[in-house]
Amino acid sequence: MVLEGLHNQYAAIDAMACLYGARRILGCGSVARSHEQPDNDVDCQVGFSQVYDLFAQRLPQAGKLSELIGRKVYIVPEHELGPQIRQQVLDEAVDLWASPWFA
Repeated sequence: MVLEGLHNQYAAIDAMACLYGARRILGCGSVARSHEQPDNDVDCQVGFSQVYDLFAQRLPQAGKLSELIGRKVYIVPEHELGPQIRQQVLDEAVDLWASPWFA
């Protein structure tokens, strides 16, 4: 199960999240619902500040998460979730990591 593997990698995710300026990382989609298949990607919702650098933060963090779990990872910052899907995504999401300073 991918979600269990992610929880087992908490220390590595913590270091990576701090490095790339994340405030919170949530697992979403099939992984959060425990419906993932071996060839599925992993969707993550990440709380960045609204001013973040796509090339210095978002893309490298997705790449490092992919390396860590051996699957393609897609990251969507929380403030980019569309209003029509926002609540559903957040309702299904599973906490993977949160900054101790996250409010």
